[in-house]
Amino acid sequence: MNKKYLPSALILYLNYFIHGVGCSILGQAVIKEALATAWGVEAMAITAISAALGLGRLIALPFAGPLSDKLGRRISTAIGSASYAIYLIGLALAFNAGTSGGYTIAYVCAVLGGIANSFLDTGIYPAVSEIIYKAPGIATMGIKFFIAIAQMLLPFVLGATVATTAAGLTSYNSLFYGCGIIYLVLFVLVFLFPLPDADQMAAGKKEGLIDSLKHTHFSFESIAMILIGFTCTGTFQLWLNCAQNFAKENVGWADPSIMQTYYSAGTLIALVVTALLTRKIKDVRFIVIYPIICLATLIVVLTGQNQTLMIAGAFIIGWAGAGGLLQIATSVCNMLFPKIKGTVTALVMIASSLCNYTILTAASKMQPSQVMIMNIVLTAVGVVLGLFVNIRYKKMVELAEAEN
Repeated sequence: MNKKYLPSALILYLNYFIHGVGCSILGQAVIKEALATAWGVEAMAITAISAALGLGRLIALPFAGPLSDKLGRRISTAIGSASYAIYLIGLALAFNAGTSGGYTIAYVCAVLGGIANSFLDTGIYPAVSEIIYKAPGIATMGIKFFIAIAQMLLPFVLGATVATTAAGLTSYNSLFYGCGIIYLVLFVLVFLFPLPDADQMAAGKKEGLIDSLKHTHFSFESIAMILIGFTCTGTFQLWLNCAQNFAKENVGWADPSIMQTYYSAGTLIALVVTALLTRKIKDVRFIVIYPIICLATLIVVLTGQNQTLMIAGAFIIGWAGAGGLLQIATSVCNMLFPKIKGTVTALVMIASSLCNYTILTAASKMQPSQVMIMNIVLTAVGVVLGLFVNIRYKKMVELAEAEN
């Protein structure tokens, strides 16, 4: 890595540190209850707001990826930072609106948050891969590392930011406002430091998007690879947004928020261990190994139903479901399509966002035990896709080498 890009990499990763809070807050049982009380809805209805994040990503990703390839990673990241600030501050405004349209305001803000996430993904994933070009898999797993640190700290941050309004409602507005302001600072900082693709464009070395797409061939194997973005997202998002509700209603655990810390700890450890293992094991192997582990864990949790299994399940799903699996899938796709990294990242994230919207929308209308069953089925599909990709991986590499 060129040392001049080190501050740039830190700024990019910090965007995902705050994103770790933004993408997790609506999955916390205490926040769900606080918002549901303010808006006069059921707690599980807040899951639909989380689904709106996926809708926003679906709206933006088709043009966010090509925009990143054409105009550069800086512009894409800046749009993401600014939009995310609006989303987080908007949640606070929605809470204040209460039953007078608060739920609707939050839904609209969440759509904007999903749009923000799209621009961050298509700007930052390729950017860190270009900065740490000798280890792109580790570079993208670094994104998940920063997300996981934020998620692990989140339960403690919730305790520090909780407040009671004059009307007697529980509020977390200081957390929403604080994260929104940090994103505005990051928006400014991203313009102050260099990025590799900007240097390449200045030197006239970057191939145009249309020319790159003309020479790109999407095989059945690469399509399966992209679809893994759907299944692996479903595994950890359903757990992240609904497992605490399962623990409360099916296990009888009054306050399961500590599960978030175990989930995040599993993710952090997995990122370090997986990064070390990728030196000896091909990245693509994890795309089948980790889903198998998740599948077995979900089945045990559903059948066992006790606090110990919930804690163990949180740690294992954090490890095998959220411990860099989506990032590995994205890295492999970027390796197969090096000339259109932003666009192919968008394709993986479209699959991921489609899952966020459809699966979480469905989950918001289901009982927690039904959500767990749905997660088992979805994860099983991911196992099948992972097996197919691994069997055909050699052919995928040969096609990529022939095209590039």
